[in-house]
Parts: sequence; C-alpha cells; structure tokens
Amino acid sequence: MDQTINLPKSIDPIEDASKALHDLISSANLTYLMEAHDGLSAAIAMQAGFKGLWASGLSISASLGYRDANEASWTHVIDVVERMADASRLPILVDGDSGFGNFNNARLLAMKLLQRGGAGVCLEDKGFPKMNSFVGNRHPLADIDEFSGRLSAVKDSTGNDLVLVARIEALIAGYGLDEALHRADAYADAGADAILIHSRKAEADEILAFAKAWKRLPIVIVPTKYYRTPVSAYREAGISTVIWANHAMRAAVAGMRAVCSRIIAEESIAGIEPEVATLDEVFGLLRYDELASAENRYLPKRA
Repeated sequence: MDQTINLPKSIDPIEDASKALHDLISSANLTYLMEAHDGLSAAIAMQAGFKGLWASGLSISASLGYRDANEASWTHVIDVVERMADASRLPILVDGDSGFGNFNNARLLAMKLLQRGGAGVCLEDKGFPKMNSFVGNRHPLADIDEFSGRLSAVKDSTGNDLVLVARIEALIAGYGLDEALHRADAYADAGADAILIHSRKAEADEILAFAKAWKRLPIVIVPTKYYRTPVSAYREAGISTVIWANHAMRAAVAGMRAVCSRIIAEESIAGIEPEVATLDEVFGLLRYDELASAENRYLPKRA
C-alpha cells in the first residue's frame, strides 16, 4: 500500500534559507524584510507577500513583556525564531542585539540560530547589556577590534551557512560619518556580509551620505524615524534592503488596546465582532487544513 502522505500546503519550505536571505540582501533590486515577533505575525507577513522576515529584538521583547535592554535572553529569542520559521517557512534575519556577551556568546547564539531556523544574524556594535537605540542618550560603542572579534567568531563558526550583518551605531551615539565608515571597513574585513547603518534622525540625510560613500558591501537600513523619506531615494542611493522593523508589533498594540477598551466600555463583543479577524482567518493562517487532512489519514473512521 502506498504510504506517501500528501498534505495540502499553503506555503513551501525553503531548501536553503540562508542562501535565500543572502540573495535578497545582495539583490540589485531594493528588497524588504518585515518585522515579526511570533509565529502568528510571521504567518501574516508571509501571507501578505513578504519574502523575508526580521526577528525584531524590540518586538520579541515587548511580546514577552520585557524591555529592549537585554532583559529577554538569547534562549528566549531562539525559541521565538523557531516558531516564526515553522509558521512562515521564510528566511529570517535575527536581531542578535550585541551578541549577548563576548565573542563566545555571539558564536553560541549564531550556531543555535542555525539549528532553530534562523537564516542570518545582525549584531550591533554596542556592549552588553545594550539599550534600545531610541531610548535615552547613553549608547556607548564597543571597541572596534573587540566587536570585530565577535563578528569573526560568528563567521568562523557558521561560515556561509548564516548571513552575518554588522550593525553600526556610530550615528546613534553621536559620532559622524567618518567614524561610521571607519567601523564599516573594519567589520567588512572581519567577515560581515552586509552593513546595517542606523539613525534616529527624522531625515535620512546621514543615511544617504553613508550610502554615497560606502560601496564594499550591501547596505541595510531601518527607517523607523525617517519614515517620510520615499523609497525611491533608497533605490537611487543603491541601498539593498529596508527593514520595516516594529510595525506588526505596534499595530497589534494599537488594535488590542482599542478592542479591550471597547469591550470593557460596551460590556459586549457584538460591536467589535465585524472589525476583528474571523476565526476562519486565524485557522487559515495556522494551516488547520493540514491538520484536518492528517486526521483523515491517521484517526479511526467514525462508525
């Protein structure tokens, strides 16, 4: 008897997620990574049409009830990444903060991410613990040589199996373009596959200036603060990848707050029912049809 099991699938697994992520970041066309912070948000991003995900440290921390200050551990992060990979089957670039410690912590994180479905890791050049780049004004940078050692340790441990993105916080910390470029050169020499240049200004001027001066590796940006800049400016500057870094989480916060407020005020769910996702939509995102097919295959038939 044929034992082949053919379950209906709404999405297909990627044979080589790291290669897929590398191709996205290295593409001549501007590409996008959408933030996700759990299996459900990953599935929603996939269904919307995104080809890759950003496992946001801020959003994962917030979803767990922690602050984005290394309060969530690296084990928390890899657990979430595994669920995101299972739910979306998309390549995931993981926000690895500053590596959760020294070179040894960074390479352990990288190896575990490979085991649990991560396609790439992004490390920022701060010490441990780090603070979210948009909170306060104290953002001391890591020593260049020490941080380069963290990058080299990750690359030596994972080779080309994991995309390595070096995130430069020089502009966040108040240093100028020259310092950012100096760090970018060092991180490229240490084995980074791409550079993420970060800014907290409302205009993209310093980001575009960096892109004009830097040509060695693909450039990744996070336009959370300079969101009014049209994407055409990024294309013209030769920027590779844009990360929409926290918007699924922020949308969830706004949506849940509105629904909770209405339910407690109206003492009813009748008014909000037409405005929230149906249960069938939720079932579809989580591929309940596969479970139904499996039940037909494996459970005893009813009399």
